Amino acid sequence: MVFTLPDDVDQRPVVIDGAGTLGRRIAAVYAASGSDVRIFDLSAEQREAARDYVEENLIQTQQTLGLHPDRRGRVEVSDDLQEAVAGGWMVIEAVPESIDIKTEVFGELDRLAEPDAILCSNSSSIPTSQIIGKVEHPERVLNTHYQQPPELNAVELMSCGKTDEGIIDELMEKIPHYGLVPFHVRRESDGFIFNRIWAAIKRECLMVVEEGVASPEDVDAMWEIFTGAGVPPFRLMDRVGLDVVLAIEEHYADVRDGIPEGPRKLLRDYTNQGRLGVKSGGGFYDYPS
Repeated sequence: MVFTLPDDVDQRPVVIDGAGTLGRRIAAVYAASGSDVRIFDLSAEQREAARDYVEENLIQTQQTLGLHPDRRGRVEVSDDLQEAVAGGWMVIEAVPESIDIKTEVFGELDRLAEPDAILCSNSSSIPTSQIIGKVEHPERVLNTHYQQPPELNAVELMSCGKTDEGIIDELMEKIPHYGLVPFHVRRESDGFIFNRIWAAIKRECLMVVEEGVASPEDVDAMWEIFTGAGVPPFRLMDRVGLDVVLAIEEHYADVRDGIPEGPRKLLRDYTNQGRLGVKSGGGFYDYPS
């Protein structure tokens, strides 16, 4: 049987387990969308700080995400996990990045949450396949990695390896209702999508400065020029020409140790098909004349 969201999903709360920096930001997004939110944390100070954050940032969150709900969501805080998850249709874990902690948390969530509740991890680095050791129903567990909402409103969805595919399909449809943009991570990956890309950019920026090639100020100034133009990476490669990009990558592989073969293999697959980018009418994208 294919998973479908409950009919009463919009009358049920979203539950956030963990009232830290990201937990409260995620809570603000759902409350700003008109959804009731429950925030669980053992720390009274964290709970109250999270409630204050949501209240103080709700209008700004609505403006940033372009949300115009009929009502604002109620925000409740609790130090009792069973009370917090009661009735929730989705529970989002936002606790510290520790496999042991998250394994215990998901065991508890699986035991206490509603049978039809989706159990999500906001981890930025730990695949849920590593934290389902105490979960009896892994088919309802997945990663939903939020960036820094509301400004960075991407959410990466990744299976734990046993996730019901219908859950990912349903969330891909539902999450945009909250002003968020979901991306399906199509296979398990440490770092998901953007964090892997950012890791490479960050590392190369540091190398450029450490090697004395440029100053941090010059790197940042060039970054602003390129990102300000708004041309994303695969569109830019299509503009340059994939045969040219391949030649550049082959040169780097000749002069630097440790350059992986995979990117060049992908480029060869495209160039061997005559897909060279804009100049040939098709590369990673099609360009009808």
